Amino acid sequence: MKGQRLTRAEGIGLLKEAPLAHLMRRAHEVRMERHPEGQVTYVCDTNPNYTNVCATRCRFCAFWRAEGSRDAYTLTPAQVAERVSRAAEAGATTVLLQGGHNPRIRLADWLAYIRAIQTTVPSIHIHPFGPAEIAFMAETEATGTRMILQHLWDSGIRTLPGGGAEVLSDRVRSAIAPEKCSAQTWLEVTSQAHEIGFKTTATLMYGHLERPEDMVDHLLALRALQDRTGGFQSFIPWSFKPGKTPLRRRIRQTASPQMYLRIISLARLMLDNFPHIQSSWFSEDRRTGQLGLLAGADDYGGLLIEEHVLDRAGHSPSISAQGLERDIRAMGFEPVRRDSHYLAVTD
Repeated sequence: MKGQRLTRAEGIGLLKEAPLAHLMRRAHEVRMERHPEGQVTYVCDTNPNYTNVCATRCRFCAFWRAEGSRDAYTLTPAQVAERVSRAAEAGATTVLLQGGHNPRIRLADWLAYIRAIQTTVPSIHIHPFGPAEIAFMAETEATGTRMILQHLWDSGIRTLPGGGAEVLSDRVRSAIAPEKCSAQTWLEVTSQAHEIGFKTTATLMYGHLERPEDMVDHLLALRALQDRTGGFQSFIPWSFKPGKTPLRRRIRQTASPQMYLRIISLARLMLDNFPHIQSSWFSEDRRTGQLGLLAGADDYGGLLIEEHVLDRAGHSPSISAQGLERDIRAMGFEPVRRDSHYLAVTD
């Protein structure tokens, strides 16, 4: 009923059984009530992964390399700043700074990356290090995650990505990423970040070993945390890309576009306290991303001038700003370029 929150049972029922057209229409109505101005936002960003050395070795990832591998790398702060500078010249206003869980990279190195970017491209917004990375850094430094977060805050960082959530089910995580932090740790680090003052995103990576119940529980955990802290800015789902990953051998079929639209729709209905839902042209195909704009989403993701993680899995689409804006207009919306605070960027 209107005004009442979806329960776990209702969410599972909608995800599994509701006619897709009905689900999308219902989510779109809620989206237009929440954002009646008829706009869809996007960001011009870049993701120059500073290292591919990773001790976590997630089974869904084709990007990581063991230390000493022939193609393992770790960029210097100057090299990262140079890549960010080139991206800024191409129009980027945000840098998503993430990499592998490299035990040789310490907190001082993180701060050096931040300072180098701030010095070289002072105008760009730095959006670095998700909860799983922060938990790993705390272990490396033998300290608490709150201390790591406070150092980032004191360095001028104000937003953090929500990567590493995958599915917030330890049953699933133990199968796809057994060395990564637990679901509870991801939620605790995010809660601490919100308490300090960071705004963050939340992600969901599905289409592998999860069940519908796991995805609904994931949404409910995010909703409950948002009730307490109010720190989430957006929800960003993406489907698993089997490509060259170790996990591909266990996957019978890839996630369908229909499931992506179901998740976008359910997120808009269930995450009633989230300002924004993203439908991505990049993580899915462009047509599915466009349809997500009629399934409750009000954001179309980023241009991603540089990206390596999905590229290693064999997924490397590209688009121009003009093409992205045409996609948005074709669905009946006005494109608005934004920053990582979801505020409009003016030339």
